[in-house]
Amino acid sequence: MLDNDKCWEAVASRDRGADGTFYYAVRTTGVYCRPSCASRLPRRENVSFHASCADAEAAGFRACKRCRPTERTPVEAQLAAVAKACAILAERETAPPLAELAAAVGVSPFHFHRLFKQVVGATPREYARAQRVARFGRALDRGERVTEAAYGAGFGSSARVYENALGMTPGARRRLGQGEVIRFATAKTALGWVLVAATEKGICAAELGDRRESLVAALRERFAAACLREDRAGLRAWLARIAAFIASPDHALELPLDVRGTAFQAQVWRALQRIPPGSTASYAEIAAALGRPRAVRAVAQACGQNPVALLVPCHRAVRRDGELAGYRWGLERKRALLSRESAAVSRAARRVRSAG
Repeated sequence: MLDNDKCWEAVASRDRGADGTFYYAVRTTGVYCRPSCASRLPRRENVSFHASCADAEAAGFRACKRCRPTERTPVEAQLAAVAKACAILAERETAPPLAELAAAVGVSPFHFHRLFKQVVGATPREYARAQRVARFGRALDRGERVTEAAYGAGFGSSARVYENALGMTPGARRRLGQGEVIRFATAKTALGWVLVAATEKGICAAELGDRRESLVAALRERFAAACLREDRAGLRAWLARIAAFIASPDHALELPLDVRGTAFQAQVWRALQRIPPGSTASYAEIAAALGRPRAVRAVAQACGQNPVALLVPCHRAVRRDGELAGYRWGLERKRALLSRESAAVSRAARRVRSAG
């Protein structure tokens, strides 16, 4: 059911985002258009709204020759190209070369790579890898052996599964960071101590705790074979950003990350990052959003294994009934973070209203 008032607002503002969701027709001209049509704005009393081109034509209107509502918009054509590429990648065990994939959807390789990442949020290679990992997971769910599932999903060996799904081979994981240089720093905040650790790629750990010594000891145990170096000066800016967020969490906290986990954990952590400050989502809602409605327990486990507090806001994940569940850095901190976020967002909304 179309909301006529909202449809008229879209027409009056020539909202391109509304194109394809409805069409408007003008009784005095007998023509129907897209909401974004650049034609002269008609009088409101002469306008009717239709859910599709077919509906508008059934009512006796003809298509506008200016905005051509029966043809694809450039945006629709781009989305169709990306959808076709995703279908190809989902069917193929090994991803075709970028040039071949771009040619299959009729887009230049350079433009296709940029467009695909903009729409999907990952490069074609990353998307293909995620598809292989998903096939591997489904094979395991059917009871296949690890080796059989790995080869069936397109991996050359079970070691390649670990490398693609976990970000490292089993040997590298056993080496506990051997060969890596990890800098760390600590600071006192309103919620206790925070420790930030980073590789050359980004933050690999962000921990909250009551005692600085305990946080440092846990980091040394986790990366026992790495070269750990305290670097308060080098990490001062990131620590300041995190401390400022704890004080007034009314914005997204975005810093470069180098977190390692399974493909499923990575999906959960990305989903958590899409929950805005002041809001929460249940484990069941997150699982459903990932297309895995039965994986509620796995989602909860991924939240519990999140290595970067605040940056991946697992404190915004709650039980189905809205009650708070466990939080690896303490349930009281989770409650305090959610309370602070709600208050900060409310203050920001009041400032906007008063300014208007």
